[in-house]
Amino acid sequence: MARRLQRDTNRPSFARRLISAREGSTAVEFALLALPFFMLLFAILEVGLILLLDAVLETAATDAGRLVRTGQVQMQGITPEVIKNRFCAQMSVFANDCQSRATMDIRVVDSFSNPIAPDPTKTNVFDPSELKIEPGNAGDTVLVRIWYKHQVVMPFLSQAISKMKSGEVYLTTTMAFRNEPYQ
Repeated sequence: MARRLQRDTNRPSFARRLISAREGSTAVEFALLALPFFMLLFAILEVGLILLLDAVLETAATDAGRLVRTGQVQMQGITPEVIKNRFCAQMSVFANDCQSRATMDIRVVDSFSNPIAPDPTKTNVFDPSELKIEPGNAGDTVLVRIWYKHQVVMPFLSQAISKMKSGEVYLTTTMAFRNEPYQ
């Protein structure tokens, strides 16, 4: 019996054994670091997707603006729906739901230095009611603006880059030019 008591007193306590145990430490460390790591990884991938979408949007908007600038819209009587269809055809992998996500505003402005145009995002809710498609005539100064609605997956990322109450991100591209003398 004395021998058994001696063996028990030499054993470390349960708390000491728990602190010094290393069997599950890697799993616990991974569990603590995995969530922030994967959230950061997916946020980086989503920012890359947004940058790709922005580049495609800019290219498609340039092509749509070229239709107005060169007088093709005015001379051929191209309708706003056809302009949007041609714009969406240039959106490559984002063309599937482009019709519902893209909003265009093409208008004649007085000058390059002070283009007066309504801002559909001024109330933090997108309001396209004042937008129009008016390509102008030869020699007119034209402002082309296109908004593309993109739903961000990572919640903290949408809070950081969106000013809309809905959390949606609107990528915007704007170009101003003087119509060529096409007549």
